[in-house]
Amino acid sequence: MLHASEPSYAGVTISAHETSALKIVERLLREKGFLKEGASIPISFAERLDGNAGEIGLRVENNVVVAIWLRHCELKELPETLGELTGLQHLDVTNNRLTKLPTSLCSLQKLKTLRVDANCLSELPDALGNLRELEELHADRNQLVTLPASLGQLSRLKTLRVYGNRLTSLPAGIERLIHLEDMSIGHNALEELPESLWQLPHLQCLNVAENHIALLSEHIGRLTRLHTLDIAHNELTRVPAALRELSNLTYFLYMSNNHFTSLPAELFERLEHLRYLNITDNQLRELPATLGHLTKLRELRIYNNQLSELPETVGNLTDLKELHAMNNALVALPASLGKLKSLTELRLSNNRLALLPETFGEMNNLALLDLRNNQLQELPETFGKLSNLTHLDLRANQLRTLPASLCKLPKLEKLDLRWNKLTRFPDWLSQLERRGCMLYL
Repeated sequence: MLHASEPSYAGVTISAHETSALKIVERLLREKGFLKEGASIPISFAERLDGNAGEIGLRVENNVVVAIWLRHCELKELPETLGELTGLQHLDVTNNRLTKLPTSLCSLQKLKTLRVDANCLSELPDALGNLRELEELHADRNQLVTLPASLGQLSRLKTLRVYGNRLTSLPAGIERLIHLEDMSIGHNALEELPESLWQLPHLQCLNVAENHIALLSEHIGRLTRLHTLDIAHNELTRVPAALRELSNLTYFLYMSNNHFTSLPAELFERLEHLRYLNITDNQLRELPATLGHLTKLRELRIYNNQLSELPETVGNLTDLKELHAMNNALVALPASLGKLKSLTELRLSNNRLALLPETFGEMNNLALLDLRNNQLQELPETFGKLSNLTHLDLRANQLRTLPASLCKLPKLEKLDLRWNKLTRFPDWLSQLERRGCMLYL
């Protein structure tokens, strides 16, 4: 029961200095029009913060403020009195207009999570390293040009996200972040990565995309716990062979938008757990046969390269659901493609295909097939076996005839035959149209 002599905030007992600090925050929110006159910051009793907690709120446990979130409030500053919230564990000031953080913030010895994404910060406090309990630091989409030298003192840090800033280097001592699991330093201005980065034994997710990195160390192979790696949109010309040591890569491997002309023959030997591979927008002329080791792969994106063929081992990718190989120089496809029984989407537009293998019809789960802008003169009769096909795009080929088996496709919803060499359209096309299939002739 609350007694008159006990300090409180919105009917909840807390210390007088915490109440005073919250009143100052209230005033800032009222000035911006985000809190009505006489209203208090809403108190949540949820055990953890989530996306449904609202833009403004706080949480109290055992008469202590442990969390406060002030999102999308157009705040240009935070009061120094924030340091009075000595029990604070979680602070979220995402999407404001902050240009600096109060120095008192670094006295919050119990702080575990700090979210300052989408502000106007050009630096973080030098004393940030005093936050020895900090586990998550989120500072994406700011204007940071450096990270504080004390960063390495955050020995409990598990998540470091500074995507979308102006960083040109990482501070010394980063190898001391021995518990770091998730690191996102993408979309900055980094030209190289320090050797200390490869000494983080617990790192599981690493994003260095959208920088100006020209060389990756072979020591990347030491990060054996990685399940996700993004090195896309850089200036890389060579893939380190040591990438094959990352046998725990499971979720994503992004290597797109670099300057690769070839891949190491042994690259995929030990990546058999990988589910998603993106190597688009390079200058690759061939893929290594070890691609066939990726037997758990579900999505393969290889478009915008210079590939003239696919390795026969692509047929080993029996879990593959999507294959995106448009905008290459493919002249033929391997017969083993027919083994891809799980494939639902196949995109092969803008290549140089003149023939398709008879085994094409064995991909009986295929729903979308895009063969636009090739040089096909005929289709195999086995097309009639593609019983789950819903969309077939054959635009801009050199087809003179069509296999009658196409009329047997029970689920076909759209067939595009424009810009071919057909001298007459077969009568069975009207059967497809009556069944509800959209025809573009």
